[in-house]
Amino acid sequence: MTATGVRILGVGMGPQHVTPEVATALGECDYALAVAKSEDDPLLAVRQAVCDAHGIELVVVRDPERDRSPGLDRAGYEGAVADWYASRLAAYRAVLSERGGVCGFLVWGDPSLYDGTIRLARELGVPFDVFPGVSAPQVLAARHRIVLHEVGQAVHVTTARRLRADVAAGQRNLVVMLTAGVDLDGFADWDIWWGANLGGAGERLVAGRVGSVVGEIQAARTAAKVEAGWVMDLFLLRGPEA
Repeated sequence: MTATGVRILGVGMGPQHVTPEVATALGECDYALAVAKSEDDPLLAVRQAVCDAHGIELVVVRDPERDRSPGLDRAGYEGAVADWYASRLAAYRAVLSERGGVCGFLVWGDPSLYDGTIRLARELGVPFDVFPGVSAPQVLAARHRIVLHEVGQAVHVTTARRLRADVAAGQRNLVVMLTAGVDLDGFADWDIWWGANLGGAGERLVAGRVGSVVGEIQAARTAAKVEAGWVMDLFLLRGPEA
């Protein structure tokens, strides 16, 4: 069979973040497709809850392994991601070829930020639509009751891997994603607004001067993972005034 289409659906952190538009689009899918990162992937239950709430079957494939060695240089990291991406693409293509119909891809947060599903859909070569979701930076700002940038200023969205290079290039107001417990040494006099598992199980918030709250952040991150079985965190980092 041949897939007739793919719908890329931003689902925030679960059923509570599914917008009416996404709910309608999901209800028109024949099934949803997700990967499990392990035999007991705790995030799979969240995807299942989204599908159950809308009466959609969830088809699960095992996510290919990716080299996550901390010592990888940029070339090694990009090569590892490319290999993993190719393997995931093959797994998706096999399911779409076998089942056909309209398939929904459930994307954490919003598909526009640090997610490869849109690129993957292009590679699959089938028609696709994209439906926005609630992004992690949006929820971070709401929980801390802040605006992500100061008046008339910019906000730079980046990853933990690029943080120090971006700061060296002059960035002073950064939303940092894909943190995996980023090292904050050298930022003691910066302000931070940090959050983990925002809108989901194990939600934690910490804000203050980095030098004063770094230990609290570490403890909160550990507590979030213990409570939920997983942790996704991000933060806004703002440098002191010149």
